[in-house]
Amino acid sequence: MARIAGIDLPKKKKIEYALPYIYGIGLTTSRKILKDTGIDPEKRVYELTEDEVSILNKEIQSNYIVEGELRKIVQLNIKELMDLGCYRGLRHRRGLPVRGQRTKTNARTRKGKRKTVGAKAK
Repeated sequence: MARIAGIDLPKKKKIEYALPYIYGIGLTTSRKILKDTGIDPEKRVYELTEDEVSILNKEIQSNYIVEGELRKIVQLNIKELMDLGCYRGLRHRRGLPVRGQRTKTNARTRKGKRKTVGAKAK
């Protein structure tokens, strides 16, 4: 099993589709990495040699921000928005949708389980 950027890639998948299992690498970036390193995108993960794995590791670590470091940056950006008190920060703080979605109905993912309001017993 190939371990790249601290992630075990699925053995049977083509390397082109296995690289996006790493947080911060999508399909486009995956294709670009493979083109830059000269590794055949049709190769399966279990077919990679140790040299190819190390080349991929070096390429990703030197040119891309991935996994824990990227997650940390994203969290810091959100925290900064919250500290600034801007609209997006307030929405994050309140746990509501940030990008302008409606909240009268839907938005259950952000708002959580329904809380009934106004139905009082006599």
